[in-house]
Amino acid sequence: MKYYVIIPAHNEEAFMGVTLESLAAQTVLPAKAVVVNDNSTDRTGEIVAEYAAKYPWISLVNKDSAAVHLPGSKVIQAFNAGYATVDEGYDIIVKLDADLILPADYFKTVLNAFKADDTVGMAGGFAYIEKNGEWILENLTDKDHIRGAFKAYRKELFTQMGGLRTAMGWDTADELIAKFYGWKVVTIERLKVKHLKPTGANYNKAARYKQGEAFYSLGYGLLITTIAGAKLAMRKGKPLLFIDYIKGFLQAKNDKKPMLVTPEQATFIRAYRWKKMKQKVFK
Repeated sequence: MKYYVIIPAHNEEAFMGVTLESLAAQTVLPAKAVVVNDNSTDRTGEIVAEYAAKYPWISLVNKDSAAVHLPGSKVIQAFNAGYATVDEGYDIIVKLDADLILPADYFKTVLNAFKADDTVGMAGGFAYIEKNGEWILENLTDKDHIRGAFKAYRKELFTQMGGLRTAMGWDTADELIAKFYGWKVVTIERLKVKHLKPTGANYNKAARYKQGEAFYSLGYGLLITTIAGAKLAMRKGKPLLFIDYIKGFLQAKNDKKPMLVTPEQATFIRAYRWKKMKQKVFK
C-alpha cells in the first residue's frame, strides 16, 4: 500500500527539519513527500531543499500567498498546491503539519488499519503537547476525531468527497462527509504524535469568529452550535470565546455564507450530532 504525504509550511524553520527527520525515520517510508513552502520569510524553503537533496522522495513546492494566517483556508490552499504536483499512483493521501514528531511506526500502523478493513476511509493517532516538561494529550476534541495536523485518507474517500474544503472546519467536514458516505474514521490511541506548536498559536484576531462561521457552514444550526461552542471554549480554558463563536455563527448566517456541505449532508450531520450528544448524556 503506497502513501503520499503533503506538508503545508509557513515560517516553520524551527520545526521543519525535526518533522522531516521524523518522516525519514518511519519504518514504512512515503513514496512521495511534498512540502509546500507557503510564502515563508525564514529558512523553511532552504531546510526542505537540503532534505530533498538527501532523500529523493522529498520534493519542494514554493507558493506565494498572503502572509496572514487564517485557520483552514490558507493551509488547505497550500495543501492543494502540493496535491496538484503528484500523480494518482497512491493508495493513501496524507495531510501533515510541519511541526510534528511521529512515532517511528506511525505510518506502518495507520496503513495496517486501512489494510485490515476496506471500509476504513480515514485513520490517525492523537496529538500531544508539552506542558511543564511532560507530554500531555492536546484535549481539544473527542477521541473519535482525527486532528487536522495528521490526516490520512483512503484514495476512494478523498476522491468521493472532492478533496478538502478550503475553510475552517475542513477537518470536521471531512469526517462527517466520510460518515455520510458510509466510511469508518479510525483513531489509534497508542499513536502519540508530539505537536510542537499548540493549535492556533499563529492565528490572528481576525480568526476569532471563524469557529462560529465553521459551525454554520457545517449545517449545525444554532442549538448544536451553542452546545458545541460552549464545550470547545471550556476545553480551551477561555470561556469568553463562546461569545465570539456565537457572533461568528450569526454573522455567517446573516451573510448567507457558502456551506461546506450539501443540504442532504447537513441534515445527516445534525442527526448524527444529536445522536452523539444523547449517547453521552444517557451512557
